[in-house]
Amino acid sequence: MAPKTARARRLGIALRTHREAAGLTLEAAADEINSTRSTLSRYENAQTLISPATVRALLTCYGVGADEVAAAVELAKDARKPGWWVSYSYLLDRRTIDFIALEAEATGIANFEPSVVPGLLQTADYVRGVMRGGPHTLTDEQVEQRVHLRLDRQQRLTGGEPPIFDAIIDEAALLRPVGDRTVMDGQLRHLLKMAELPNITVQVIPLRAGYHRGTRGSLHILEFADPEDPIIASVETVAGQMVLDRPGDLRTCTKIMEHLRTVALTPAASRDQLHQLLKGR
Repeated sequence: MAPKTARARRLGIALRTHREAAGLTLEAAADEINSTRSTLSRYENAQTLISPATVRALLTCYGVGADEVAAAVELAKDARKPGWWVSYSYLLDRRTIDFIALEAEATGIANFEPSVVPGLLQTADYVRGVMRGGPHTLTDEQVEQRVHLRLDRQQRLTGGEPPIFDAIIDEAALLRPVGDRTVMDGQLRHLLKMAELPNITVQVIPLRAGYHRGTRGSLHILEFADPEDPIIASVETVAGQMVLDRPGDLRTCTKIMEHLRTVALTPAASRDQLHQLLKGR
């Protein structure tokens, strides 16, 4: 099963929209292409990749114009192209791979972390410390594989057409040692360096802010260039990463992220706080 990329999601939404506009049920549409209701449902929910030929057959059946059919066929071809993360699929669970695939296409990323430095801003040594302190016992080779995966994810931030990245970090995450002092000093310096980039904003929520709406766990919100692509939220649970796309969940997550921005220090004050933490170590 291929990762649920933004392109696959966009195609699924288009297939469902055109089917509903044609007044066809899942069963009726599936009958038109000698398929099943469950298969067509998986196509529309981007759970299974659909072939360009099937896209053409469905949209022709729905009475869609030639230009729109051609655009959807190209989208189906693009959605089938493997991403860089495919070589790491054996390392991670499906939900995490799905999230990485979506993150790789996002043009805007907001991430709040209460306990660790955001993954996209972690140094290699910090990643090693996190992996060795995680819930699973990993060999040195397995740790290094995960370090390389994390660093590959970070390349977009400094590459061509990088996403806008807003990182909000609870001060508790910066006070919690991961590795030795050298590792933490290097991590704080790296945060200061990355915060200088025009596409990256780093904000710290000070301990004095007290209990806030993000205290319960990490939160990601992804935005995409195409206005037809709805935002995606993701939360970290003890069972792993959970991707949310229901409107009610998205409204809640968006409000929480807005709240976290208001209780956090400004970017300038956050840089001062990072300097103070570095000095006080």
